[in-house]
Amino acid sequence: MENVLITICGRAGSKGFKNKNLKIFDGQPLSYYSLSAAQLFIEQHPELHVDVCLNTDSDLLIDVVTKRYPEVTVLHRPEELCGDVVPKMMVYQHSLRQMEALTGRQYENLIDLDITSPLRQEKDVSGAYEMKKSRPELDLVFSVCPARRTPYFNMAKLENGYAKRVIDHHFTARQQTPPVFDLNASIYVFGRKFLLENETGFLWDGKIGMYEMFDTGIIDIDSEEDYRLMEAIAHYLYGTYPAFGIVQANIRKQDRT
Repeated sequence: MENVLITICGRAGSKGFKNKNLKIFDGQPLSYYSLSAAQLFIEQHPELHVDVCLNTDSDLLIDVVTKRYPEVTVLHRPEELCGDVVPKMMVYQHSLRQMEALTGRQYENLIDLDITSPLRQEKDVSGAYEMKKSRPELDLVFSVCPARRTPYFNMAKLENGYAKRVIDHHFTARQQTPPVFDLNASIYVFGRKFLLENETGFLWDGKIGMYEMFDTGIIDIDSEEDYRLMEAIAHYLYGTYPAFGIVQANIRKQDRT
């Protein structure tokens, strides 16, 4: 039986959006959406042994998570991994090593579900995982959305006081440019070997696959404005695309049990 580790990672506080990991999103703690998605993934994959851990330095977040999901293993994040410029890769590595030491299991893959991405569909975690499994040459699969703006035409950089193209090219129409994608920071699926051997903290050192998600459903919440906009989008999606409501419905189901 394959062992899979799902990580939920969140620091105490946030300079961009204070205490964002503790926010209530449409009536439920923000972290519950990632935990509900993890729970649904486990139900869909009885052939796997899946452990879930919370990696944090926030006692408040620990209280929120363990109240509803006592089966989640809490990993206390050391101070040296709490800085603003610490690569998140190091937090994933810490999670993997700690959980393997605690459980005695070797995890073939690690799936990280970002707390600030509450609008995954039920299929998305499985879709990203299955892409990683179907392509053994990949070190990592991360989730993306089609980019609404392209660096070929809609972005510029400042160089010596003058606007310059971000990418040097001679295309005359957007239709000529390669398709580009936004990394939406929702789902990461790492292979164990790549994660443990990475010494730079740089995702791009590996061979990467992209799992494409529904674009409107994902905005990385990093400000009060993002948060309010995401709630408005959630209400629209719940009413228009019922599949988006499954993760939230799974949380509410537990309220009734």
